[in-house]
Amino acid sequence: MKILMIIGSGRRSGNTEQIGELLTAHLQQEARQHRVELEVETVYLGQQSFQFCRGCRVCFDRGEALCPLKDGALDLKNRMLAADGIVLASPVYVDDVSGLMKNFIDRMCHMCHRPQLAGKTAYAIATTGSSRTGKTLETMSMALRTWGCHLAGQTGFATGALMKGSEAKDRFDLQAARAARAIFSAVYRQAPHRPAFFSLMMFKIQQMSWRAKGKPGTLDFNYWQEQGWLDPKRTFYIDHEAGRLKTSLARLTGSILGKFVA
Repeated sequence: MKILMIIGSGRRSGNTEQIGELLTAHLQQEARQHRVELEVETVYLGQQSFQFCRGCRVCFDRGEALCPLKDGALDLKNRMLAADGIVLASPVYVDDVSGLMKNFIDRMCHMCHRPQLAGKTAYAIATTGSSRTGKTLETMSMALRTWGCHLAGQTGFATGALMKGSEAKDRFDLQAARAARAIFSAVYRQAPHRPAFFSLMMFKIQQMSWRAKGKPGTLDFNYWQEQGWLDPKRTFYIDHEAGRLKTSLARLTGSILGKFVA
């Protein structure tokens, strides 16, 4: 099992990194209890020097491999593809994600059209000095869902000013343990195969949109067609075990909402 943690803070040894380290320790503990070999890889966006997205649409129209910004962002995407679970962690900067995290999400914009992380488990973490974490968690969670991930949960940590030494463990050990348990359990139990009502509904809305407005021959339309996602009988990105009633109600809800947004 492999978990990839992406930390969107430019400060090393800051609050977000300390929470990440605490989370890693609990993930390793869960792995030992279940006798599972686990690798946790941590990537610090502050050390990556990714360029800002130019909005050139090359990734949409011609493919992400032709992105003119050759700086390793796509290599990080490939590491997400290779992982079983993904954690996005960001400090709150002016009530939202950090600029580093926002730019990374922007650079992955092609996956909003072509959800290449379908079937992956993901989790969102935010740390804050004093303001709310809600909008920050919402930004990361919506990105993860749009990329096709199963969202195992999200947690906000009200850390206050820069924590010292063992303060993170003293204050947030229980929260971190719960988050680690949710991440590990979702990957271990293959939770993406039991999608939530919201995920099933959103797939129906996306499906309606691409069927109604997608242009045959375009990269995005072809991707959806090749995956078999445009088939009216297809109910989700991957084969799943969600109950028939939940699936039917989610698709009915999606078909109604899709008339207004698709």
